[in-house]
Amino acid sequence: MVSSVNSAGEQRVFDEYRASHLKSSQLHDRASRLFAANGATHFARQTPPFRPYIVRASGSHKWDEDGNEYLDYTMGHGALILGHSHPTVVKAIQDQAARGLHYGENHVLEIEWGELIQMLMPSAEKVEFCACGNEANLFALRLARVFTGRKRILRFAHHFHGWADELADKLAPGIVSDEADVIPANDIAVVQRALSTGQYAALFTEGGGASMGGRVPLEQEFVCALQDITKANGTIWILDEVVTGFRDAPGGYQSLVGVQPDLTTLGKCVAGGMAAGAVVGRAAILDLLHPTTSLDRRIRHSGTWNASPIVSAAGVAACGLYLGGEPQRIARQMADLLRLKGNELLRKKKICGRLYGRSIVHLYLGPIDFEPSDDTLPPTKDPSKVFDPTFMAVKPRLDIEMIRRGVATMGGWMFILSAAHTEQDVDQTLAVLGDAVDALITEGRLEAYKLK
Repeated sequence: MVSSVNSAGEQRVFDEYRASHLKSSQLHDRASRLFAANGATHFARQTPPFRPYIVRASGSHKWDEDGNEYLDYTMGHGALILGHSHPTVVKAIQDQAARGLHYGENHVLEIEWGELIQMLMPSAEKVEFCACGNEANLFALRLARVFTGRKRILRFAHHFHGWADELADKLAPGIVSDEADVIPANDIAVVQRALSTGQYAALFTEGGGASMGGRVPLEQEFVCALQDITKANGTIWILDEVVTGFRDAPGGYQSLVGVQPDLTTLGKCVAGGMAAGAVVGRAAILDLLHPTTSLDRRIRHSGTWNASPIVSAAGVAACGLYLGGEPQRIARQMADLLRLKGNELLRKKKICGRLYGRSIVHLYLGPIDFEPSDDTLPPTKDPSKVFDPTFMAVKPRLDIEMIRRGVATMGGWMFILSAAHTEQDVDQTLAVLGDAVDALITEGRLEAYKLK
């Protein structure tokens, strides 16, 4: 009976959504004939029946083909800590476009960009640019293998480092990761046993914890211990700050916990929303690129889009704004407010769940194992509860309920804040969240999460 009610309710919602998104619906039909993933060019853009097709964005808002306006919490998949179309970044891109998109030569902007990164992140003794965060992780892996002379890598369960074979989920179709081992996080004894074998070139760690900056957080003592334990065992510690770099703080997540990894990978915020990645870290490791390095160890790093002038211009503009920490402070302040009021809302509606996180706020629905003293942390330490398949099935419905009310989240479970968000935005978001939760309660979708 509940299933038929759910099905009828969902069909009604989808019909109403299509009626208010006619142009997006037509574009989705065209896209479905082009792009294999049901018309989407990224798996996170697959909310059924379809996500809106956007034509313009500014600050914390964006508008679709049908004229619908959204409060945005996707923020370029986390790349836009400054908000959409920040005028300083836009002007830098426009000015550089008039001078040239790609010189095929060295230029001063890449130097200025690298120097700003060094100022922001003290562990960046040397800097090497590439095209995206995924590529940065692959490049860091290559550096670690050549530097150590080892092949194997160690990763933590649920930590995301891109879609490449040895960095992706070992059980995903088509993955070949014979040289990669996966262990649980937050257990230093397990790390010690693995690294003491002397076989690992690199230990990969996602900044803040698993999945977009800490959906399953890392304990600070555990992270601090990794610096010494990797050094003692001759393993390169690669901290993946593609999400958290310059978002959590001017110096990234590593500055919050007080560590200096051997290598750090960057993406997203590093170029102010343009496509770019970087590997930064110890000079001794990155000097493997130097032309005087012996041929049996020298790495030749190619890449047409490495530090192109237009991307570098955006990177210089953005990183210059990160220096004082004001964008990060505002985004965190708005996230704090969203968590505080959002959790009050969930309690009022007797929903068993919590909002948590830093400038990226995650929604958890499930058992409350304890009430953390720090509301940036989830009310459970069990990853299986965070990734519960029952909740996974609820997310798309919550996502579309919020989209049709004018709030765009990342998949219905993630609110990515920026310096452009305001208290008014937060209040509007919570009103929409409350209405969306009520709609799912009426449909019977949240029965599993109702407090008795």
